[in-house]
Amino acid sequence: MSSYDWMSQLPVELHTIPLYQLAIPGSHDAMSYDLDINSKIIEPARLTRYSKICCLRRILRRWAATQEVTITEQLNAGVRYFDLRIARKPDDTNPTRLYFHHGLYTRTDVETGLKRINVWAEKHPKEVIILSLSHFYGFDKTNEANLHNHLIQFIKDLFGTRLLLSMTNPTLKSCWEKGKNVIVSYDHSEHQRHALWQSITYFYGNTMDRAKIKSKLQDALEKKRPSDYFFVCGLNPTLPHDVRILKYVLRLCDSFPKVIRRGLWKLLPWVNQQHQKTPMNIVASDVVTRDGFVATIVKLNLKHAEKK
Repeated sequence: MSSYDWMSQLPVELHTIPLYQLAIPGSHDAMSYDLDINSKIIEPARLTRYSKICCLRRILRRWAATQEVTITEQLNAGVRYFDLRIARKPDDTNPTRLYFHHGLYTRTDVETGLKRINVWAEKHPKEVIILSLSHFYGFDKTNEANLHNHLIQFIKDLFGTRLLLSMTNPTLKSCWEKGKNVIVSYDHSEHQRHALWQSITYFYGNTMDRAKIKSKLQDALEKKRPSDYFFVCGLNPTLPHDVRILKYVLRLCDSFPKVIRRGLWKLLPWVNQQHQKTPMNIVASDVVTRDGFVATIVKLNLKHAEKK
């Protein structure tokens, strides 16, 4: 099975099961490949006052850039879920312009990034894309509602008839019949406007220790995973939020993607084993085009088909 347009190649018996029962490869901090070295530091909070120190921004970028290739390349590789974190620059002269972020702002603004996704979606009508918008940073209280309203309206206008509005039990077949292939989850309850989907729970280990990641995810999958909605099993490790972070960031020849590449392949066999006990829906990772990640997740669907 090709990972490029893999949804349209799934066995016919999987066309009518809810999308939240499919195994879907996802991208954690999907736009972080585009972080701007000249940006102000926006997190962690204790470092924001040191934004003018160039070498600090360079270090932060090495450890905040969780993806290596563009959003289009991720789509081409078979990724169908994207974790997109939204921010507003306080000194931007454009009143509604937004950026993606992870430690730093991205170079690409949100509207440009979404347009690139839309171009791909138009060319691949049978591939359903799930966009999860969250972490709305820098939304000033006096302008917050306007920013949300502008972004939501832009999303509706951009994706148009391809945007699947919130509904019960969407399937590949129902999406194809309606000509829909974009789902947008909006993690802000006051501004979902019913048309967009509610936030998607993201389970993750919150540690750099692979054994603990597996243990925490196993516990979440066994006790907390929803039965009738999307959920994410995040394989991504997380840097410490205290002085222990120095153990990693002071390695001058190392970076977060390198750390992931050394460990991701060790997590994928666990995914195969755990999926047999507690089927996964969206499985998200860093460096998504490495170590057969996409192919591993897509193949989980074939095991599902064998059971039907």
